[in-house]
Amino acid sequence: MLLMLFLGLGLIVVAVMLVARGLSLSRVRTTETLGQIPAYGFTHPTADPVQATRPVSGALDGIAGAIGSTLARRIGSLQEARVRGELMAAGIYSVSPRKFIGYRVLCLVCVPVAWLSVAVSIAAGPPLTVVGFAFAVWAGWVAPMTIVRNRARRRLEEIDRALPELIDLLVVTVEAGLGFSSSLQVAADRMDGVLGDELRLTLQEQSMGLGINEALGNMLLRVDTPSTRSFVRSILQGEQLGVSIGQILRNLAQEMRNRRRQAAQERAQKAPIKLLFPLILLIFPAIFIILLTPAVFSFLDAFGGR
Repeated sequence: MLLMLFLGLGLIVVAVMLVARGLSLSRVRTTETLGQIPAYGFTHPTADPVQATRPVSGALDGIAGAIGSTLARRIGSLQEARVRGELMAAGIYSVSPRKFIGYRVLCLVCVPVAWLSVAVSIAAGPPLTVVGFAFAVWAGWVAPMTIVRNRARRRLEEIDRALPELIDLLVVTVEAGLGFSSSLQVAADRMDGVLGDELRLTLQEQSMGLGINEALGNMLLRVDTPSTRSFVRSILQGEQLGVSIGQILRNLAQEMRNRRRQAAQERAQKAPIKLLFPLILLIFPAIFIILLTPAVFSFLDAFGGR
């Protein structure tokens, strides 16, 4: 019985691979065209050029893209725009929203199938199999979006931490006589990490024909945090009103440092409340056992002696 199950799963996998191969044949010319884009546009330094030629990943991309395109017609553009915002916040620019939705559906199918194979191999009972199947369905659908949101949260926090240093560098270069665009170029050349990548992408959009205001607006769409929002809106208002950029940046840097100090104080004030749970659940029971056990035994011995 177990051999027949694995044989059936193997045939299903082979059939899926053949269908994916057929779907990916029409993508060869598109892949060749997209391979020429890095010569003109932004290329992440850690991009793997061999990844697009791998047959397994290409087949999975084809299946996920086909599934996502089918579902996108049903869920509407609002859901697709929300997924696009999550992916941009996480810095995942190489995966389209439809392809990501397709990968979620694949996880929704593959994780329960994997659990059923494990349950059959370990001879699990019906209650455990049903509960595990329900949990596998939930995990297969929720886990991909949870991973993307956690990555987006860490990435946005990193950008917020690095933004005051960027503003200090812009203040120095602007007050030294450089224009704002030139100051951004100097900052992009000197800064590493996520914020440096976003600055280089913004400058690349500007070099391809967008104005600096539009490029900063696109940066705000990708990195929508309170600090980035204050930075972009202050620059745009300064450009419109003709106010000195250097003074705006100096005031903005002080405001962001105050905001970061207040956030640290808020986390410090929350720490005693968060410590209550491990104290009540873990530390206090152990202390009570150590302190009260000798008294309980003495009490039992005293009453037993009578």
